[in-house]
Amino acid sequence: MKNKKAILIFIIGVVLTLISIPYMFIKLLMFTWSTTQQWLSWVLFATVMICYVWVWRNIIHFIHFQKLLVWKKQLIYIVCILLCGGTVVSFQLYHAWEHRFETISTEVDLEEYKPFASDRIAKLDEASSLQIKAPLPVLDGATALYPIYSAFAQAIYPQDTYSPYDSKVICATTPYAYENLLNKTSDIIFVGGPSEKQKKMFSDAGEELVYTPIGKEGFVFFVNKDNPVTSLTSQQIKDIYSGKITNWKEVGGKDSEIRAFQRPEGSGSQSAMLRFMGNTPLKEPITEDVPEGMGGIISQTADYQNRENAIGYSFRFYASEMASNDKIRLLEIDGVAPTKENIQNGTYPSSSFYAITLKSNTNEKVKQILEWIVSNQGQELVEKTGYVSESFSNK
Repeated sequence: MKNKKAILIFIIGVVLTLISIPYMFIKLLMFTWSTTQQWLSWVLFATVMICYVWVWRNIIHFIHFQKLLVWKKQLIYIVCILLCGGTVVSFQLYHAWEHRFETISTEVDLEEYKPFASDRIAKLDEASSLQIKAPLPVLDGATALYPIYSAFAQAIYPQDTYSPYDSKVICATTPYAYENLLNKTSDIIFVGGPSEKQKKMFSDAGEELVYTPIGKEGFVFFVNKDNPVTSLTSQQIKDIYSGKITNWKEVGGKDSEIRAFQRPEGSGSQSAMLRFMGNTPLKEPITEDVPEGMGGIISQTADYQNRENAIGYSFRFYASEMASNDKIRLLEIDGVAPTKENIQNGTYPSSSFYAITLKSNTNEKVKQILEWIVSNQGQELVEKTGYVSESFSNK
């Protein structure tokens, strides 16, 4: 009877071990991919191995002696598991505490602005004067401008399902939109002006960019809503982002170090920031280490974390409509609020955005689209979306 019981326990142990090993291996692999502290993976691996050894020591001991290990030996394994497992858990809790502030990233649900599938995009009151038939030019661009060219597509393209990720109307974001234009997988991109690096990329490839201005947008700076500072001068912002001003008390705020967040190189908002800074150099951005699969780690520009001492920047429509957040507050610049009216009258700093194509692109449909965009109907959609149209800003 005892032998049967021992055999049964052995079989159960083998089955559970064979079942759990693949599961634990996958979990360990996922943990390794998701952490920037690779030493923790080894600690977690050691914890799992100690657990297996502990269980099998008890199984083997029971088979031979019909009882489990004595409590002193059990205690050794339990202490080792608690130390190793506690180290992993403690570090994860500390990491969560360090990142307890809300992170505001560039992610928005683009499906909410998809052509022919959303009530959030602008529509004309009458049929468009231009109708484009297949084959359709590929439209691409910045996230902040997707609502505009999505509205363009809905007005002039045939009704269809246009995925923002794989269709004739995509949103690859500014850096990749420029790459797609260079690789000729996109025909027209809707973006802010290119960075010097992006200009050089086209120049080196022997390609010339053709800019069609279609509107203006306010370039805004924002802080935590509990930050008492409500307005900064242009010079104060430049001094903050060049490192000359480092504490909020220097601009009328609390005695707290300023955490000035930036955007990734090549993004539309970062290029706009460089233009805002002019000849004043930007200080090094705040970075964070992120996992890059198979144990790799890369350092990248950190997303804005809504700490009380933080400051960040973006475009007005994106910050206030697409990724609206009631925990941040847009700052006045030189005493002027970032409203559409103030952008229209020129009292608030604005940045132009364009429909850009290659001079070498001879597609007649591209020319027709560009001409329609600057027509009354195209500019009407720009205004209805919430931006300042180029025709209005030229009045």
